[in-house]
Amino acid sequence: MPAPFSRSTRVRALAAVLAWFAFGHGACAQSSRAAQVENSGLDAALFYQLLIGEIELRSGEAGTAYQVLLDAARRTKSEPVFRRATDVALQARAGDQALAAVLAWRTALPESTDALRYQVQLLVALNRSGETLEPLATLLRITPAEQRPALIGSLSRLFARAPDRKAAAELLGKALQPYLEAPETRTAANVALGHSWLAALDSAKALELAQRAQAADRSADGPALLALELLPGTPAAEGIVTAYLQAKPEDTSMRLLYVRSLAGSQRYVDATGQLELLTQRDPTVAAPWLTLGALQLEMHRPAQAIAALQNYVRLIEGGSPVSIGSAGARPEAADGDEATPGSPGQALTQAWLMLAQAAEEQRDFAAAEGWLARIDSPPRALEVQLRRASMLARQGRLADARESIRRVPEQTQADGRAKLLAEAQLLRDQKAWAEAEKVLAQANQRYPDDVDLLYEQAMMAEKVDHLDEMERLLRRVIELKPDHHHAYNALGYSLAERKLRLPEARTLIKKALELSPGEPFITDSLGWVEYRLGNRDEALRLLRGAYQSRPDPEIAAHLGEVLWASGQAEEARRVWREGRARDAANDVLKETLARLRVEL
Repeated sequence: MPAPFSRSTRVRALAAVLAWFAFGHGACAQSSRAAQVENSGLDAALFYQLLIGEIELRSGEAGTAYQVLLDAARRTKSEPVFRRATDVALQARAGDQALAAVLAWRTALPESTDALRYQVQLLVALNRSGETLEPLATLLRITPAEQRPALIGSLSRLFARAPDRKAAAELLGKALQPYLEAPETRTAANVALGHSWLAALDSAKALELAQRAQAADRSADGPALLALELLPGTPAAEGIVTAYLQAKPEDTSMRLLYVRSLAGSQRYVDATGQLELLTQRDPTVAAPWLTLGALQLEMHRPAQAIAALQNYVRLIEGGSPVSIGSAGARPEAADGDEATPGSPGQALTQAWLMLAQAAEEQRDFAAAEGWLARIDSPPRALEVQLRRASMLARQGRLADARESIRRVPEQTQADGRAKLLAEAQLLRDQKAWAEAEKVLAQANQRYPDDVDLLYEQAMMAEKVDHLDEMERLLRRVIELKPDHHHAYNALGYSLAERKLRLPEARTLIKKALELSPGEPFITDSLGWVEYRLGNRDEALRLLRGAYQSRPDPEIAAHLGEVLWASGQAEEARRVWREGRARDAANDVLKETLARLRVEL
């Protein structure tokens, strides 16, 4: 005979019964205006069963608790008790038993929306998505009309967990068929189905559904958000975003998301144009000024960067809202909240660092030091010192710059690693590649088998033509981290660049592309090796695709060279001009133009 339960166990179980049962039935008074008290329906027999179930659960007998609670639920047809039995099974990770409880729940209460939701979620979790059509269709049918669009909007996230994304999208399409044209649901239904097809990697269907959704309601943000997910791989989706912003020009959040997409594709000029619209519309909002300053700095426009960043600092220090939602201004945390990631204090520190960098580019070292002096942030101490070291290096004091980094105190092992990486970065920026390789070699002795350090050392070995060492290091990276697509790509591209072992180079780059499908720089590498192999048509196809996805100056250099070799000189010049407009200092582009003796 089992030992009797302790009094404390019984008391805790009793409290649990009363708490969740009262909550489920709404037994507590809702307001002082209630005309009468509504009894909960908790009779003595049910109370005893629930108490026994909770005691068994707290004693570790989840199976017994589940059976007791499920029996009570069937007897009373009580929705809270069915829910509790289901939750007990889920807590015990007994998916089949949870589903059995839900099916019993539906039998007792066929119109329960909670039971239907549980059933759909469980079937997806149990990898039985194909069985969800009937409960999903029923759930959609009985959900109140005013709540149906929100429910539809949540479905694509639910089915995103399904292993067979294409089958899930097809099933969702069947369930949503009655709602794709209904005026009150067509936008939500087309957007939800579009997200499912995007998850199934069918961008064409996702684009078509986004276009249908926008045609139904140009002011709805759902189609534009779906279109942003399609970018940059599906250029036609951009029209959906711009059409929405024309209809809702006051939606600052959407415009900032669009800016992020443009910047991610290195379309800095277009991104800057959107930010200028924002700052003209409301110059008192801080966030766009910070992003505008960062983009101007990226485009090597220090004077414009300083103007934008000073506006940001002035607004933050004056208490301006940091960000805006689609509904209006939303004040954030206090200025000094430096410890919180993404906080205004952290953003202000970032602005000061960028202002120092911009002043440094203008060789105004006194102004740069003035901005750095405003930063009092221990977590950013190394970053501040690296900025100071960079200024010393620009003034020809490279040895002093390196020493200043080495003097930064080390609180943790991670600090030591970060210092070595910072010193290597400084040397790399000064094109002192041999010294950078030595620093990274020392780092790898101190931190053996650190994948990031091995990869960085390999890149420096490649710069000084230590190809055997580069290959050894990259193959060690691959051994330690077989899915490190950058290592496969770097090794393959280095071989292709030197016209060595080209078939092997192609195999390595294809492996990288398998690990990171559609990645523009890897696609560029594959296009380059195809060109080296003499396959110009295939090279052009790949390089055009890479450049369309990410118009980077290095990709522009490669695409332009293949166009030039193919007799398409005017298009080559156009691509090169675009690349130079983005970054006139890009080494690959400069070398290409010099080698081919091209004047733009």
